[in-house]
Amino acid sequence: MKVSTDPCIFGAAIAESLAAKELQDAGSINHYLDIGTGTGLLSLMLAQKTTAFIDAVEIDNEAFEEAKNNFNESIFKERISIYNSDILHFKSSKRYDAVICNPPFFEGDLQSTDKKKNTAKHDTGLTLQQLLLIADAHLKDDGTLAVLLPYHRVDSFINKASALNFCIAEKILLRNNLNHPYFRGILFLSKINMPTINRQLVIKNEAGDYTSEFVALLKDYYLYL
Repeated sequence: MKVSTDPCIFGAAIAESLAAKELQDAGSINHYLDIGTGTGLLSLMLAQKTTAFIDAVEIDNEAFEEAKNNFNESIFKERISIYNSDILHFKSSKRYDAVICNPPFFEGDLQSTDKKKNTAKHDTGLTLQQLLLIADAHLKDDGTLAVLLPYHRVDSFINKASALNFCIAEKILLRNNLNHPYFRGILFLSKINMPTINRQLVIKNEAGDYTSEFVALLKDYYLYL
């Protein structure tokens, strides 16, 4: 389960957004919940750009051990806690300022024979409806839910979220280049009603090089941008 480009974009977009929000609310201590942390990528990107304390939850034992090792080897280890738990049974006394999740993509699609990949990629362990209910239970009233989705599931997720009174604060659509259709959507949701910011991010230009927008977003994380 290697790290790919779209979760890196997702992590950078979340970190940028939440870091800006922290600046507006200087002096407060923020707490974020990372559901299905995997390697710990999103938590580490958030820790790099914010001052928040982060709880990362991972159901798979091997992924949990890998993420724990990554956190322990980082300079942010004092601000990241990891739990080997099913998020459906995760208990916390905190109400979080943000819940982030790169959820299972393929609800109802053909599964593989690899149970670990099915848990990570399919909704065998967590459906999008369950994710919304979990976020609703764990978020502060003014908290943010951030999710990365396949493009074809964005509208369906928005409809499910609206039924729970979530509003779309920002929608970012990703495409590999201008000749390709959108393939991912990043959504920032809140219970506070506000106009939706709509934008797109194109990863590569016609020459096959990373666009200036991609470089600006990822340069603090990639070694060779």
